[in-house]
Amino acid sequence: MSNPSADKNQMWSGRFSESTSERVARFSESVSFDQRLWRADIAGSKAHARMLGKVGVLAAADVDAITSGLDAIAAEIEAGRFAWQAALEDVHMNIEAALTARIGEAGKRLHTGRSRNDQVATDVRLFTREAIDELLMLTAALADALLDLAEKEADSILPGFTHMQVAQPVTFGHHLLAWREQIVRDAGRLTDARRRCNVLPLGSAALAGTVYPLDRRYVAGLLGFENISENSLDAVSDRDFAIETVFACSLIMVHLSRWSEELILWSTPMFGFVSLPDRFCTGSSIMPQKKNPDVPELVRGKTGRVVGDLNALLMLMKAQPLAYNRDNQEDKLPLFDALDTARDCLAIYADMVPHIVVKRGRCREAAAQGFSTATDLADYLVKQGLPFRDAHHAVGNAVGLAASKGCDLSELSLQELQVFSPLVREDVFAHITPEASVAARTTWGGTAPSEVRAAIARARAGGGKAA
Repeated sequence: MSNPSADKNQMWSGRFSESTSERVARFSESVSFDQRLWRADIAGSKAHARMLGKVGVLAAADVDAITSGLDAIAAEIEAGRFAWQAALEDVHMNIEAALTARIGEAGKRLHTGRSRNDQVATDVRLFTREAIDELLMLTAALADALLDLAEKEADSILPGFTHMQVAQPVTFGHHLLAWREQIVRDAGRLTDARRRCNVLPLGSAALAGTVYPLDRRYVAGLLGFENISENSLDAVSDRDFAIETVFACSLIMVHLSRWSEELILWSTPMFGFVSLPDRFCTGSSIMPQKKNPDVPELVRGKTGRVVGDLNALLMLMKAQPLAYNRDNQEDKLPLFDALDTARDCLAIYADMVPHIVVKRGRCREAAAQGFSTATDLADYLVKQGLPFRDAHHAVGNAVGLAASKGCDLSELSLQELQVFSPLVREDVFAHITPEASVAARTTWGGTAPSEVRAAIARARAGGGKAA
């Protein structure tokens, strides 16, 4: 079905003596991108019509005609047969014009008691709420994938780093659980943003409310909103919920980018800690030996786009007076882009993580380098009665000797270690292996395999989920 002619913007042109110029029409249209809101727009319009019928503003026959007409339009859009017209500016006016062309006068009554200002605010909230729900499912899937891999690698030794220098041994499972903590917090932020998003603005009209006896709580119930907005000025101009959601997406991307950086490094021959599945990598057009970690690299690169989307929304709102301004048309592209990008990156990571191969031998070898058990030697001396600062100094001198000899602390002889402290005994070597180091760290949240398994058990029981 074709939409009616829109040469003179039939929905609002009564006050105007000339048509919008073609250049302005092209410049100001948003239907090329906001048509994505069509499901939310139709759902909101059907709820609005049902409410108008309930309060006696619309006759039952008009409500039936509107809802059936909107259902038919939805079917056309779904099938790709709907002709979107830029001259009608946006998704709302395209659908309303098509409805009026289909059902006549009843279609013109649909907009009673509402404005495009509260209509678009409602549509964007409905769209964002649905997108958040999808992101929450993906964060849960990724968190579960990390749990499974962490359980598999609970005993695997990995060098832990600070300042990108070898610090202390950790378990690979512990490292993966650190990633999981980040994504669990991300899910918490999304849940929190959803709560503030799930507030109904419809019924605020243009900015001041309306003279019609609208039942806003009835509409909220139909659309699944938990609350209704308290102030009409704020309701039509508020985009905090979009900014907050894109902020949550930005942090998701920053976390995925950090993981990506580690996977990129770990998959190089110099590290050799992991191997990524071939299907998540590509080769080189000139160097046949190359296996490039394209997925982590692209995720790292896309992070900048999403952070840019957040900045765009913040700058969009920073100087707007109350209430609605046309500037807010520009909220959709960054919102859509951030939601789409976060969704795609979460989905591909949830697919990739279970298939990461950990090269345990190489990780163990690397953990034995860089004097990673120096702190364990200091702790050993403290347990023998030496104050920690003195133990720290003694071990520092021992590290200096080992470095000059090109060997590890564990490769120094008992006599050499006793030069730095007579408290060193023959049992010292059982305390300064990477396995002993990680096994000893059994504090809650520590890297010991026993604690990693306990943390996994808590998470599976629900204790590791975001509030």
